[in-house]
Amino acid sequence: MSRTRIVATATAVASAIFLNSPAFAQSGEVNVYTYRETKLVQPLFDAFTKDTGIKVNIVSASSGLEQRIKAEGANSPADVMLTVDVGRIAEAVAAGVTQPIKSDALDKIVPAQYRDPDGHWAGISMRARVIYASKDRVKQDAITYEELADPKWKGKICIRSGQHIYNNALFAAYIAHHGEAKAEEWLRGVKANLAQKPSGGDRETARDVAAGKCDIGIGNTYYWALMMNNDPDKKPWAEATKVILPTFAGGGTHVNLSGVLLAKNAPNRANAIKLIEWLAGEKAQQMYADANYEYPVRAGVAVNPTIAGYGKLNADTLPISKIAANRKAASTLVDKVGFDNN
Repeated sequence: MSRTRIVATATAVASAIFLNSPAFAQSGEVNVYTYRETKLVQPLFDAFTKDTGIKVNIVSASSGLEQRIKAEGANSPADVMLTVDVGRIAEAVAAGVTQPIKSDALDKIVPAQYRDPDGHWAGISMRARVIYASKDRVKQDAITYEELADPKWKGKICIRSGQHIYNNALFAAYIAHHGEAKAEEWLRGVKANLAQKPSGGDRETARDVAAGKCDIGIGNTYYWALMMNNDPDKKPWAEATKVILPTFAGGGTHVNLSGVLLAKNAPNRANAIKLIEWLAGEKAQQMYADANYEYPVRAGVAVNPTIAGYGKLNADTLPISKIAANRKAASTLVDKVGFDNN
């Protein structure tokens, strides 16, 4: 038997077992494939079940969900995908495993810049890509993304890999604002200012700023809050730094999304739409804000006090779809300038 047939057969068997298992055999359910850790989203789904009586079954993974749904084909039990970052959102659509979400309620709640023009995804919460700055060594409280290439920061910037999806989205946004030529020049300038080879994650960036290896680092808004409030071992890293909300020159702060998508062959489509609309509701939006330290996409929902302490977010008005369209170009530039090299 060929390898392709073996994989196809294995997938079919796995899907059959999955569909006929007790967890997925009942009615009044919705099946969610998510890149968010189960512990982060379980409270949301428990609240949804309490409000609607619809049971939520969760499949959580760190990668490969698009490929799994594609392999499962028409028999896929997936109803909804929850994912983080415009990169993974775009990859799911490109894989052909989604369908348009037709919901007037969602269209009214979620601003157009945080929705797919073709309806395949919608943002349900936001995070900003910001600066973790040393309280002792950085006196300024405002900075532009463009300024990161200023020679005054030479040897003073820490960042994770330029190819990581969070940085890819920021670089793609820079391209959308300034074009590829200027983005390349900027990336070369930022690389020249790095204190060390890009490595680790956003928490490690804060650690290195706290340790004096660099003066500023680039990280997501929620990591700082998690370190400050939820992780005693890492709290000193947050205490040694301050969060600055950078902006594009003439623009706002770069934001990315936690997004929701409707699976192409959703067997529980009606329940899936109910869940998607519920996630945009006031209760879920407040839960996202308080439990995950993300910004609500729904107007009128209070931002968590720790996040509010960064200052007022003036989110960049660039449509997320335009960032997605420049992801490949951003990745190419990272390699072209040798951003991740020594």
